[in-house]
Amino acid sequence: MLKILKNLKQSWIIIVFIIVLLCVQAMADLNLPDYTSKIVNIGIQQGGIENAAPDVVTKQTMDKVLITTKEDEFILGNYEIISKEKLSEKEYEKYLKKYPNIEKQETYRIKDVNDDTLDKLNLEMGKSLMVVSMLEEPETSAMIKEQISQALKNLNVETENIHVQDYDQLLQQDIFTIAKMIPEEQLNMLVDVINEKYAQMPDSIIEQSAINSVKVEYEKLGANLEKIQNNYILFAGIQMLGISLISMASAILITLFSAKMAGKLGKVLREKVYKKVLSFSSTEYRKFGSASLITRNTNDIQQIQNLIPMLFRVVVYAPIVGIGAFLKVLTTSENSMTWIIGVAILAILFIIGTLFALTMPKFKKLQDLIDKLNGVSREILTGLPVIRAFNKEKYEENKFDNANKDLMKTNIFVNRTMSFMMPALMFIMNSTMLLIIWFGGQNVDQGVLQVGDMMAFIQYTMQIIMSFLMISMISIMLPRASISAKRINEVLDELLVEDESGTTGVEKLVSKHLGVKDDEKIIASDFCALSGLTNEVYLIDASIIIDYFERNESSIPYDAIKSKGHIIKYSYPLLLDYL
Repeated sequence: MLKILKNLKQSWIIIVFIIVLLCVQAMADLNLPDYTSKIVNIGIQQGGIENAAPDVVTKQTMDKVLITTKEDEFILGNYEIISKEKLSEKEYEKYLKKYPNIEKQETYRIKDVNDDTLDKLNLEMGKSLMVVSMLEEPETSAMIKEQISQALKNLNVETENIHVQDYDQLLQQDIFTIAKMIPEEQLNMLVDVINEKYAQMPDSIIEQSAINSVKVEYEKLGANLEKIQNNYILFAGIQMLGISLISMASAILITLFSAKMAGKLGKVLREKVYKKVLSFSSTEYRKFGSASLITRNTNDIQQIQNLIPMLFRVVVYAPIVGIGAFLKVLTTSENSMTWIIGVAILAILFIIGTLFALTMPKFKKLQDLIDKLNGVSREILTGLPVIRAFNKEKYEENKFDNANKDLMKTNIFVNRTMSFMMPALMFIMNSTMLLIIWFGGQNVDQGVLQVGDMMAFIQYTMQIIMSFLMISMISIMLPRASISAKRINEVLDELLVEDESGTTGVEKLVSKHLGVKDDEKIIASDFCALSGLTNEVYLIDASIIIDYFERNESSIPYDAIKSKGHIIKYSYPLLLDYL
């Protein structure tokens, strides 16, 4: 097979271009599930708000956030007060248009930060905003105030802000006012308890839960939440559409150039085989047979030509998509469901391996049966007068029918066996999707997985399975194409029958009967072979025939040629010994 593929070196520019396009298509396909996840998680569930760290936040809320975290310096270091003095007029008008109420109250805005800082800020702000939201609930607030008051009584704590006789009055105060009044040590203990509670939750769930608090802040500042959501979904959808168009364009160009390259390879192989066959003597013809040579120059080359486009997809596209999707699953999704992918892959390999073991012997037999059918057909067509003369029509019909039935039975067996593959693979794919939804739904219910992440996990899993399916399909096509490649190489590598002096059978025969000396060279193409009415053959000097044609003679006198010593009369059996 590798020897056949060496004929592609003339198309190396197209090959490089196809490989680049396959990489582009693979990367585009791998990015599509991410956008699906973003549209569901951020666009729908989070209302188009990407970060738990709000772009703008009121000073009142910021003060509450700073009470509930130990990272107050970090948070304040990445926010700044919005004011006309610090911002340009154009920038201030932009904020005022998006958040009309910033003129009514003092407001912070987030600074330009890098991705790492933003991730940490999302986590810290997300935790604090969740705590603030929880503490603002009346029932939770009353319960915590009671616990603080009781704890201070038990410890008999007295500070400059709280006196022993004032403990009962604490219940009348705001929870955040109380937090400012209690000793720093007790406040830090409370913050530690809160952090331990949220330490078990995934960062993504914390950030998503804090989005509701961010929405409340944006509403306070007069932002249009519906517009924010629609803009995010529209922008993400346009990006997704653009990536899909890139993938589609790449697929079209890949198909176009692969077809051209495969057609060019088929042309080159047919030319080589045809020229090689023209140089064959009767020895080589008898070795291969006319029917087999026809099959090798048509059906076998067609098998190679059909394999080439699929081969590039499997060698380049399938590994990139399969490995890339698996890495995406490990890095962006819940890893507790990766065992489902392993089970699906093992099931696919089992089915493909079973079908492969059943059909491979038949694939090899198919080419031999095609040779046999071509041989019988050719014998019938070339010997039709003789068949009719000897009344052998029924015999030849049975002979053709037997060859045709053998090919039909083999094809039916292969097709019936392979017909089980797609239903079985579809069953595996649907079962895999069902398992992901079942266990993913439980994770969503427990709050450890988002719906969009589960959808992305399904899409990545399907990409991994499809990659293995492509590899499995090529494993079925490749053996048959390898057999065809071997048959083509047998013709191209065939050594012509020559004696020690490098003279072929025809040249040897002519030299002997014309009395040519050993140091002279007779070229077989200088002679024409004519068969007589009896079991005889005549080798005639081609120049004599050309001379008579130039003189518009309708026939060549036998005695005239014989007298010049340019004609050889010989029987077929003895001639074949030389050839």
